[in-house]
Amino acid sequence: MAQQQSQPTHSANALFGWLWRSYLRKQSTSLAGAVFFMVLEGSMLGVLSYAMRPMFDDVFVNGQTESLWPVGLLILGVFIVRAISSVLQKVLMTSVSQRAAAAVRLDLLKHLMRLDTSFHQSNPPGNLIERVQGDVNAIAGVWTTIVTGFARDGVAVVWLFGVALLVDWRWTAVALVGIPVLVLPSLMVQGYVRRKSREAREVAAQMSTRLDEVFHGINPIKLNALEPYQAGRYEALIDRQVRTEVKSSFGQASIPGLIDVMTGVGFLFVLLYGGAEIIAGEKTVGQFMAFFTAMALAFEPLRRLGTISGQMQNAAASIDRVRGIFDTLPTLISPAQPKSAPSGAPRIELTDVHLAYGDLPVLRGASFVAEAGQTTALVGASGAGKSTVFNVLTRLVEPQSGAVGLNGIETADMDLSALRGLFSVVTQDAALFDETVRENIALGRDIDPAKLERVLEAAHVADFLPRLPHGIDSPAGPRGSNLSGGQRQRVAIARALLRDTPILLLDEATSALDTKSEAIVQEALETLSAGRTTLVIAHRLSTVRRADKILVMDRGAVVDQGTHDELLSRGGLYADLYRLQFQSDE
Repeated sequence: MAQQQSQPTHSANALFGWLWRSYLRKQSTSLAGAVFFMVLEGSMLGVLSYAMRPMFDDVFVNGQTESLWPVGLLILGVFIVRAISSVLQKVLMTSVSQRAAAAVRLDLLKHLMRLDTSFHQSNPPGNLIERVQGDVNAIAGVWTTIVTGFARDGVAVVWLFGVALLVDWRWTAVALVGIPVLVLPSLMVQGYVRRKSREAREVAAQMSTRLDEVFHGINPIKLNALEPYQAGRYEALIDRQVRTEVKSSFGQASIPGLIDVMTGVGFLFVLLYGGAEIIAGEKTVGQFMAFFTAMALAFEPLRRLGTISGQMQNAAASIDRVRGIFDTLPTLISPAQPKSAPSGAPRIELTDVHLAYGDLPVLRGASFVAEAGQTTALVGASGAGKSTVFNVLTRLVEPQSGAVGLNGIETADMDLSALRGLFSVVTQDAALFDETVRENIALGRDIDPAKLERVLEAAHVADFLPRLPHGIDSPAGPRGSNLSGGQRQRVAIARALLRDTPILLLDEATSALDTKSEAIVQEALETLSAGRTTLVIAHRLSTVRRADKILVMDRGAVVDQGTHDELLSRGGLYADLYRLQFQSDE
């Protein structure tokens, strides 16, 4: 679905000021060194142009052979200084831009991970990847261009115009007669370039989103013969990106093009005006060559400076998008003075909890108690609100009203990290990373080998490790694709065992498994549940028969509760669900 294009929210000056204060100022020492060598490099062009006067007047015209070595060594020195300063400023500037970009990228990722679940539900992963990668890359590249432009090219132009003025201020005025004509078009182009650059970044984000969906859904695409359909959708985005980039490039190239025209007009006027003075003997050939060289050497720096305004607007679009992320703040945060989280397996209580996503009510006065150290099952039809209860308990979402408590302490009064540290979650779709099996279990922690061995045995991971090419150090593959469903579940259970938290949430942990795998995983889950307050969501009622309490949910509320035998004897929704499943199994 196409995303609505947002409008710029900050001025270019404000955006670059924020970038400087937040990130580039930390690199001020290296930046100062780079600027020094840029200034040195740029100033050498002025020295070179000024050397044209003695070379022509003293050496070529007057035949002073004793001036050959001084003039030649001066010109050689100019090029040596330019070579050294060019290398040093490029190395320093690359270090500044890359370190600053790395800091922006890391801070952006950290900030994105702190934002609410609702934010990630409304922003596709490809869009966010493009913010972290594409937009930050655009910022890093243009900063080098801007600093180099103002430090090296700006200084070069000042020196060169200084030489031109030293030769003849009237010639300089004639050469620059067309400059005022550039002001209005450049102002018009800046706004145009920023709009097109922002549109190009948003199209790039949509392309990343489309690729993310294609590669993650490659099997359904193949099975439903959707290759032409998906290729067509991506082609439409490519066409839009090409059109947008061409328009943006046209805007950025307009100013240098106008500079070319104005420079040509200026040279024509200088040739007509200055040529007459040389013929009349009022000026020397050396003076004209010094002036001509200064203006000719100023041509390329001027063109590069002309592109900076367009590149700044291009970067401003990316900075604005990144700044927009940083301006978005999480609403689910820890209280200023949090209460201590309970120790041990706590009692869980929901009291008249109401929650809606927009206009869609999901929980309507849900109330129940899950006793400490016991297993409580939540059953009901799809959409009854079971998974939402898990999200409310872990504060992935906040209810509009009602209370959620652990041992009488409301979850909203606890530190968010401490609260979530109480839970281990095993879901139907085990979230594995493209790392080794060991890393997927340890998650970066240094685990005692004996403890890891016990966990592998308890979760039945040790059963299948010998069949993997490198045992526990075998790659799990993207999203655990190198493992079967049952193996992925057992890895997730091992991970939960290592966390050793007092509360366990099981969300359809065995629903996608075959009978043999389900039996193995169910045994591992029973080991995991021992001594913990456990909440289980299951559509297969046979898996929750031994739960200490079963909560029957319907339309966002708990409508019945009891043991399996009590609920069957009473009849009602649970008995209907059980009878329906029993008949289906038959």
